[in-house]
Amino acid sequence: MELDMAADELKSVLNRLRRAQGQLAAIIRMIEEGRDCEDVITQMAAVSRALDRAGFAIIATGLQHCMADGGSEPEDRDRMRARLEKLFLSLA
Repeated sequence: MELDMAADELKSVLNRLRRAQGQLAAIIRMIEEGRDCEDVITQMAAVSRALDRAGFAIIATGLQHCMADGGSEPEDRDRMRARLEKLFLSLA
């Protein structure tokens, strides 16, 4: 399955990933500086949510493309559905 996203969808996913990247760098600094455990965990949860949202957006795009491809053989659709389900569950 190729990652084929519209420009606005791609921009949104990339923004989320960049935000998560920045938050992760901040977490590393916080740990190195001996910051409060609660603050570190709060930031880790924020990174996790950002990554999950980016992943779900990518999977939703895959689902959208599969739904639009109504001409595929049932076996192909079933295989794609199983692959997308597996991807979805890997984020759950």
